[in-house]
Amino acid sequence: MFDLIIKNGLVFDGLAALPVRCDVGIAQGKVALIAATIAPTAKEIIDAAGLWVAPGFLDIHTHYDLELEIAPTLLESVRHGVTSVVIGNCSLSLAVGDAPTLADMFQRVETLSPVLIQKWLRSSMNWTTPREYLEHLRQLPLGANVAVLFGHSALRAKVMGLERSLKEAATDEELEAMKRIASAALDAGFAGLSVDMVPWHMMSGEWRGRTIPSQHADFREYKMLAEVCRHYDAVFQVTPNPQQHQSLVDIYRLSYGVVRAPLRITILAALDSVANRKLWRVFKPLLVVMNKICGGNLRFQTLTEPFTIYSDGAMTPLFEEFASGVKLNDCASRAERQGLWQTPEFRKQFTYEWTNGYRNTFHRRLDLMRIVSCPDSALAGKLFTEVAAERRLEPVDLFIELLAHYDTDLRWVATGANDRLPQRLALMKQEYVLPGFTDAGAHVQNLGFYDGAISLLKQAVQTKFMTPEKAISRVTGEAARWFRLDTGVLREGAKADVVLINPEFLHDPISEQIAIHDALLDGAMRMVKRGSDKIIAAVFINGRCVFRDGQASALADPQSVGEVLRPTLPSAALEKTRRRNRIRPELEDHPFTEYWDIFVLKHQHPFNLALHALGVLLFYGVLIAAVAWRNYWLLLVLPLSQIVGLLGHRIFERSYIDWQDAVFSVRASRCLNKMFFLLLSGRYFAEIEQKNMILRDYQTAQAALSQTKTGNGS
Repeated sequence: MFDLIIKNGLVFDGLAALPVRCDVGIAQGKVALIAATIAPTAKEIIDAAGLWVAPGFLDIHTHYDLELEIAPTLLESVRHGVTSVVIGNCSLSLAVGDAPTLADMFQRVETLSPVLIQKWLRSSMNWTTPREYLEHLRQLPLGANVAVLFGHSALRAKVMGLERSLKEAATDEELEAMKRIASAALDAGFAGLSVDMVPWHMMSGEWRGRTIPSQHADFREYKMLAEVCRHYDAVFQVTPNPQQHQSLVDIYRLSYGVVRAPLRITILAALDSVANRKLWRVFKPLLVVMNKICGGNLRFQTLTEPFTIYSDGAMTPLFEEFASGVKLNDCASRAERQGLWQTPEFRKQFTYEWTNGYRNTFHRRLDLMRIVSCPDSALAGKLFTEVAAERRLEPVDLFIELLAHYDTDLRWVATGANDRLPQRLALMKQEYVLPGFTDAGAHVQNLGFYDGAISLLKQAVQTKFMTPEKAISRVTGEAARWFRLDTGVLREGAKADVVLINPEFLHDPISEQIAIHDALLDGAMRMVKRGSDKIIAAVFINGRCVFRDGQASALADPQSVGEVLRPTLPSAALEKTRRRNRIRPELEDHPFTEYWDIFVLKHQHPFNLALHALGVLLFYGVLIAAVAWRNYWLLLVLPLSQIVGLLGHRIFERSYIDWQDAVFSVRASRCLNKMFFLLLSGRYFAEIEQKNMILRDYQTAQAALSQTKTGNGS
């Protein structure tokens, strides 16, 4: 008997296959059966006619670390169909360290509510090691599943002490200690490590205004951590310095994989920035070069909607990127900030830094910044430039006057990126860019992008820039497989993390952010999204219904629903073998294990074969000529033989190129020689036909097996 049967829904598998209308049987937290019809023998039966049945969404970039300790249901994400989250991003985590230090790292970087910080500080930290931290998480009544990254800032402060971690490079002994602890964390089940290079991520508390510990590491420290991740094939999450090109060079040095295993690295973030309208074009060629040519395994993340941020006076993360803005955020009170504004030198500094345009990440354009609320209600809804024109002031002078007079009572909003639809769609569609970067749980008064997956799906349905099955896979199976997490798919034996979607409401526009008074924050304001309640009919995590018809259900149960996820798919060795043995980018599944069979299917076009044969002749011809004429300078011409073969693939046959084979490998050399002699003897085309027949038979058998499974069940 099943615990639950979902009948008559259109089922998406999370791997971009065409959806199929069928029934889904769930038992003991797993998908027990997917079939055209399942006999109604279950404790509960849901008729999903007219609904889409999909795997639960995976949010790959959240900062729920502290909120998990206070309200582990993560309801704000779950209500939007998110069943799994990744925490520990941007070098921040709770895995090691003392509570006050960790709170000082989180509060300003993620602009967390002081109420949340104080609630957490009143709770007890009963762990001292990464393994004990994971055990602690398993004891919490989790709503969503949680995968955990180990934060470098917490690690660095633990090993070096906070003061030294904010000022100095690590010693050899300290690097060894960090390596030992990081390795132990990955052994325990952490999904990877996170580091941070963004220069406006600041400490609060005693060391306020100083950048967090991960910022003070040198390249060898980052390299050591990257090598730990490379060894485990774990995720290495990094936020580069957008104002310093050297940070991207360093990331390249860490990630390339031509002569070594690639580093599984994810970078924040690929955005269409208002401050630099050409930047979005860089990501595609950069990612192609890094992944295709340099053998990397790199993924950027992008936000699926306009990057709109609300701010309260000068208390905003947008001010952290320039010195006078940092000084304002350093202030502990309104009186301190007003004292700064009364200083002519400070006003002059602020005006200069606001208007000089040097290395702006936030655009600082007052004609794009709108007043949301203010004690002077006549200003609400107006652009700062409109108010400045009315008062015959320079816009920046007007801005300063309002900030100085109203302080945090002045609430304003600006969109810094992803405001243009075509560019946003192009970023979301790119092969090596994952939809993510929601920052869920962070900046609670500034932003609330909890519905990132729904926003992607809405745009896919409305613009048709991507099929619904592909859009769903991008935030389920594709993301989960890259993070090596056993979730995000809907197939027999998989975790029963399921979301029921009403497609009728996917034609609604992307939901606006709204402010609520959150009981978790003792009634303080929190930016959230609403509107998904019409789209998300129900959410199931590990087979239990946690949200239905706009209401939380099992989340009120003190017993855990979600679980702590650890990376399981696949090992580095298996992945490397699979990658090197690909035939074509779109053909990942085939029955061949011998490289000769794979080689033949990658070399079928007559002109490609001719160029490869020419390459073999060039190779041996140059070798013979060099020996015969005793002119070994001729050996410098040998790479021409490889280039000729690569041209054959480039022009005539776009099969998958493994660069280790392209430069030189024993297996590729052996197969080239065999192909050459079989071409001379006229037997090579029979080899092509034989391998294609095997491949067709395999694909037919797989399709029949899938159809049989779909047709069974009673």
